[in-house]
Amino acid sequence: MPADDSTLMMEKALHLLKESVKAAIGQPGKAAESDRPVLESFCVPIDVVDGPTWLSRQDLFPRLFWMNREKSEWIAGIGEADRIEIAEVGPNDQSFILLEKAMQEKNSHAHYVGGFCFNNLQKQNELWTGFSPTLFILPLISIECRNGQTSITCSVWLKPGQNRTEALEKLLDALASATSGSNPAVEDIPEVTKVSYSPDREHWISNCEQVLSKFEEGGMDKVMLARQTELEFSGAVPAIRFLLNYPFPENPTYRFYFEPVEGHAFVSFTPERLYRRDGEMLLTEALAGTVTKETVNADDHAASELLLNSEKDVREHRFVKDTIYSELQPVCSDIDMDEKVDVLQLNRLAHLYTRCIAKLRPEFCNDSTVLRQLHPTPAVGGVPREASMELILSIEPFCRGWYAAPVGWLSREAAEFAVGIRSALINEDRVYLYSGAGLVKGSDPHSEWEEVEQKIGDILAITQQPT
Repeated sequence: MPADDSTLMMEKALHLLKESVKAAIGQPGKAAESDRPVLESFCVPIDVVDGPTWLSRQDLFPRLFWMNREKSEWIAGIGEADRIEIAEVGPNDQSFILLEKAMQEKNSHAHYVGGFCFNNLQKQNELWTGFSPTLFILPLISIECRNGQTSITCSVWLKPGQNRTEALEKLLDALASATSGSNPAVEDIPEVTKVSYSPDREHWISNCEQVLSKFEEGGMDKVMLARQTELEFSGAVPAIRFLLNYPFPENPTYRFYFEPVEGHAFVSFTPERLYRRDGEMLLTEALAGTVTKETVNADDHAASELLLNSEKDVREHRFVKDTIYSELQPVCSDIDMDEKVDVLQLNRLAHLYTRCIAKLRPEFCNDSTVLRQLHPTPAVGGVPREASMELILSIEPFCRGWYAAPVGWLSREAAEFAVGIRSALINEDRVYLYSGAGLVKGSDPHSEWEEVEQKIGDILAITQQPT
């Protein structure tokens, strides 16, 4: 759709939403009759628009975006109608249980977008200010594409005793500030002035050798170690540029963007699904084993052949696949794990990939159960889980924050989470890139360093391209 037509369409949609909210003011609402919170939403169907572009024009925070790997569903949201926030330090399992309890009080049609920290036993440092260990937002205004239909919605979450008229008038103010323009008025990314690593190459190799010695001692099969790459810039970095300028839009990756306050955002272009739940049906996968196409000078076919015939990568993948299967057994009545291992092709990398469809038992049909069973996957933690998490916590010199944690959306009836890898934290004039490598017996620390370097290539390219 041409920019002018898109702008006119959005102006009309925003006008219709304002008229709907105005009509609701003064009329009795369900909140007046209820002793529980009530969601009031107003929705207008629209033609397809570009979500990131619309989001870049808005100055209401939080700003958030989610798109699935198939690019068939997405949501762009601004503002906050409601939030679920759990700030206490403790095991992730406890956070998942508290989230589930909170969701039982929410409207079944409401979609909350957000994420968790990777390990809530690790104290989150100041870099992750604004990103609570558990944080999910119901946007005040959102554009959503689902089931082939696109619509713009605004919402209020009315608590018992809250002044409904006042809440709706605030919603009107937010609609008045939302812009319909389609051309992003966004500053360019300034120049990179310094690059540093945590750990640096010397300490990375030492850490890898420490992990490899654990394998020789027995009792551990796999550990994923990560690296934080810090980029310093000559000025403040417009975080939304990372969403707008993703250089490989055809890549089969999720896109996740979460900016709780202006200039402070987490973005992930991850190929890894944690799970999709629709009622009792569960879709998950094993994604582990990597080849870097540039390093081995391979096209897609050659990369597939290298991966499928690599004893080390096939063994790493099997750890992940077998672990997921065993973790699902206690909570699922049916598990259909593909026998055939496929290869997921990205522009720079290729990964071994196996899909799994399962049916949750009725008593376990909730996201708390699935999150507790699957996070962290062996692809981002290790095997065995608890021992690898302790080792990661003792070795890595930085805080993972939301990196490698579940990020996505959930409602009472459905949810979809990706694993927040291939990610960056944008903080004013600093950007922190995160990537990791799965170590198994026989891994080469020098090769793993090159792998983590390749995994940040797509995001690093955003800082180097003209805008």
